[in-house]
Amino acid sequence: MDKQIRSLCLYMQIAEGSKREHLISYITLTSHLHHTLHFLLPLVWSPHALSVLLLQVEEEAQVSRSLPIDDASMGEITNVMEYQAIAKQKLPKMAYDYYASGAEDEWTLQENREAFSRILFRPRILIDVSKIDVTTTVLGFKISMPIMVAPTAMQKMAHPDGEYATARAAAAAGTIMSSWATSSVEEVASTGPGIRFFQLYVYKDRKVVEQLVRRAERAGFKAIALTVDTPRLGRREADIKNRFVLPPHLTLKNFEGLDLGKMDQAADSGLASYVAGQVDRTLSWKDVKWLQTITTMPILVKGVITAEDTRLAVANGAAGIIVSNHGARQLDYVPATISALEEVVKATRGQIPVFLDGGVRRGTDVFKALALGAAGVFVGRPVVFSLAAAGEAGVSNVLRMLRDEFELTMALSGCTSLADITRNHVITESDRLRVMPSRL
Repeated sequence: MDKQIRSLCLYMQIAEGSKREHLISYITLTSHLHHTLHFLLPLVWSPHALSVLLLQVEEEAQVSRSLPIDDASMGEITNVMEYQAIAKQKLPKMAYDYYASGAEDEWTLQENREAFSRILFRPRILIDVSKIDVTTTVLGFKISMPIMVAPTAMQKMAHPDGEYATARAAAAAGTIMSSWATSSVEEVASTGPGIRFFQLYVYKDRKVVEQLVRRAERAGFKAIALTVDTPRLGRREADIKNRFVLPPHLTLKNFEGLDLGKMDQAADSGLASYVAGQVDRTLSWKDVKWLQTITTMPILVKGVITAEDTRLAVANGAAGIIVSNHGARQLDYVPATISALEEVVKATRGQIPVFLDGGVRRGTDVFKALALGAAGVFVGRPVVFSLAAAGEAGVSNVLRMLRDEFELTMALSGCTSLADITRNHVITESDRLRVMPSRL
């Protein structure tokens, strides 16, 4: 309530002719900047003056949020989780909440992290770990480490460089980036060489889907990450409260020139309304087969968490599976992805690779995922939060820290290559429920 009172006081000062700096200060007080400005300011200013003011305010806010934080204010970043607090300070509330929140009670959001903490190590000793190799191959592409950038939407809300910065950081780190973007596939490709996957939602108009896939192919993308867990958008209450909508200076660049409408202000979440109008709820396994007829790119099915769907993915020609609960943003009270991983891996019977997306914040998490059968992991929120905090340098630092932590975990567990990491290196909750025979 105190925040609302201060906000109203600032508006009163504006109406009386106070300096525009008061309005800039308002940005830090509330997430409803544009909605409230459009409602109140026409009472005291002309439409032209108001539009000019809104443009100037947004430009200054963007500049302010994109300024690098100096070392003194940021302090020494020692792990990737520390970027989240910095991002919360820098981002408008609506943008931060969009990235940080989950569905409904956010039980799965918390469980995605806590489930990792219940997996313990069984390290081996007296092994020469003077040389450690963390490189791997994903779908035939050699990368520097089994840590990749997850499909993460609307990165230009976090930083003006958005997907450009993330693409450059991922390429410099020698790993894979996947995106659904406020930058087009052509713009991402223009950043230079790199291995990139295209996140695909299937729209009602299949011609649009075909156009997007062909553009991604021409732009040099190497695979499709087909998102299959979003026939409807999950109930993200933070977005509902914030009346989430893309800031007016941003667009979904891949869709420019296509008849897909736009994400407008809505009674709840503008994104939820947009998805309801565009994404095809009839999506089924036959569409996975159809996609294979229009592209030579391998298709990773993203959003699988059960053995039953795993077997169907294999039967329908998927090139791989991404175990994902959409960052806990769809159906609440589903298992953490690390808890679902082993069931999915066993169901593939080694026929296709399985990757994990969700909850990874430490190199120890990467090791645990690989020990349970993952071929690699995707990292989402740490990338966006570090992007908001420090741009490309922040993303580079996140990838470096995770790699360094993972390499250290390998050394302390007695592993010199990814092939050395086995199920014997970890103890899960299910293991502790039964008497464990010696694994030596």
